[in-house]
Amino acid sequence: MTAAQADLLIDRPSVADGAALWRLAKESGNLDLNSSYAYLLWCRDFAATSAVARADDGTPVGFVTGYLRPDRPGTLLVWQVAVDAAYRGHGVAARLLDGLTARIGAELPLTDVETTITPGNTASERLFASFAERHGARVEREVLFGTGLFPDGPHDSEVLYRIGPLTVPSH
Repeated sequence: MTAAQADLLIDRPSVADGAALWRLAKESGNLDLNSSYAYLLWCRDFAATSAVARADDGTPVGFVTGYLRPDRPGTLLVWQVAVDAAYRGHGVAARLLDGLTARIGAELPLTDVETTITPGNTASERLFASFAERHGARVEREVLFGTGLFPDGPHDSEVLYRIGPLTVPSH
């Protein structure tokens, strides 16, 4: 790991980061790319439940976006995780996820994390399995959205991973 990777700052995103998050998602090669407008809104409206990893010069090199489910406010739904190719394989995504859940858990009673993963996305499967292990939590899986629900062409099923109960600092 380089010094730059060791010294990453985990921070809240700002609107000024929206374009960089869009580029990271686009360059990830495996995320559904939303409009650039969506990333700008996300950085404005969901900064409290999202995190960005910054290089020494402040440039975003990774992010995790999420929101608290309206019907289950103790559950963080992780929407997307992306890390710049030069920083992959060094635990950046895990640091982002741990940092975000610790921050939220210090402010609110966070009990669970949910995310969806398409079958065969082994990097995401490993990330969330290791997160569950670090936090002493179970992982439950079920198909949330089957392939036939997507109107815009072929799309793999989205499998819901429910991780909990968590052992993170609580408010």
